[in-house]
Amino acid sequence: MKKPNDLRATLEAAIPAFQRNPEKLHLFVDEGRVVATGGKTISFEYRYTLTLIVTDFDLPSDVVMVPLLAWLRVNQSELFFNPDRREHGIQFEADILNHSTVDLALKLPLSERVTVRVEGNGYRVEHQPEPINENDDPSSWRPAST
Repeated sequence: MKKPNDLRATLEAAIPAFQRNPEKLHLFVDEGRVVATGGKTISFEYRYTLTLIVTDFDLPSDVVMVPLLAWLRVNQSELFFNPDRREHGIQFEADILNHSTVDLALKLPLSERVTVRVEGNGYRVEHQPEPINENDDPSSWRPAST
């Protein structure tokens, strides 16, 4: 699985508080399963819930939500474009610790397509990129280059 580490890197790059205190960002894979395609190959899909926990966070929740949503738009776009998935796809809970800090827990349904091909005496494994929605204009949601 590649998405958890990729999301961590994205959030750490976007939020200086996680660069200074990486121990405040926790990721867990829950309810994981492997779904085989039943085709001619042993290609499969990882499907799981990624639980992201931010502890003792003293900034507005938008600071986490905005880069998270930008990442999801590229890496799990059906959470935006599929009406059935977007309604309940991103869930969160907050434990308000005091007037300035919060623990935030988010649950994200993720999947990763993996193509497997026989190559010699072994296998060639490739993680496939997410499909691109033709109606999506990336310039409307990605931060401008500096």
